[in-house]
Amino acid sequence: MSSQPEWTPRGVMAMSRDVWTFCALMAGARLNLFTSLDGAGKTVAELAAAVGGEPRATGMLATALVSVGLLKRNGDLLELTPEGAKYFSAKSPDYFGNMLVHQSHILPAWLRLDESVRTGKRVASATAAESGDEVRRDAFLMAMHNGARLQARLVSEALAPRLEGRRSLLDLGGGPGTYAAEFCGRHPGLRGTVFDLPGSEKVAGTVLKMLGLEDRVAFVPGDYRTAPLPEGHDFVWVSQVLHQEDPAQAAALIKKAAAALTGGGMLVVQEFLLDDALDGPPSSALFALNMLVNTPGGQAYTFGEMAGILQSAGLADVGRIPAKLPPGCSLMGGVKP
Repeated sequence: MSSQPEWTPRGVMAMSRDVWTFCALMAGARLNLFTSLDGAGKTVAELAAAVGGEPRATGMLATALVSVGLLKRNGDLLELTPEGAKYFSAKSPDYFGNMLVHQSHILPAWLRLDESVRTGKRVASATAAESGDEVRRDAFLMAMHNGARLQARLVSEALAPRLEGRRSLLDLGGGPGTYAAEFCGRHPGLRGTVFDLPGSEKVAGTVLKMLGLEDRVAFVPGDYRTAPLPEGHDFVWVSQVLHQEDPAQAAALIKKAAAALTGGGMLVVQEFLLDDALDGPPSSALFALNMLVNTPGGQAYTFGEMAGILQSAGLADVGRIPAKLPPGCSLMGGVKP
């Protein structure tokens, strides 16, 4: 089990300040404050004009961001620190701001967690994909791209022996196509298909073109719950999809995905999995609450539950796949006989 926070009054107060810090960071991202400072420093008045803020309030936010090391003062000018420029300016290839905008969209549901616990139902009216709000949906998809870029190479390294010699990849619910692009980029003989809702196609096209893989990764629109899947693949990748589904839907989806495999093909799942003892890791346990407030029946699954889902789909040699991933994030796979 992972180390626990310091459960003292002082520790709890420090935790609350961490929430405030994150809210200040989210505000800066939503205001495009960091991008506005990229390339040239600005006075508080100039920055306020650039982001559409009131000068006094903009100055207070800037001071908070200076205090945590994302901005710096050079006389009367505010400038980005290297970290502020690298991760939070939209001009940077390592931009992570979309994740912050997405987090700001789901934060209101978290503030009603007690209501979800009382009722057993989500408090969010819809997920980003369901909402029909293009701005919210695109922010979510680009947030998924931001997150996937951080670990796609680690996943690709872990799966390299299993992808060697494969010819056709299905990235189920693949959103922006980041993983499919990484896998195909590493394995020249591999071609990919991203299957996701039609609303994801525009962002996926942008990402695949940006990564130079638009000629080897295709996008096929459809709802994986109801539409038939493209068949004839020797590798199916299901990354961070099953936590949106209740157990029956998750099992049905994996059975459907396994049917899209050729004999000897492999299916690999990436998920935030819980220990079978249900004592952690914290990242997976907290992510399960994110599914509680935001989805109709989503949850985090244990290793044992995920193994059962894969086996019930008729897959053999089911087991964990070693990988150096962030805490709670795990790979499990199986082979179609």
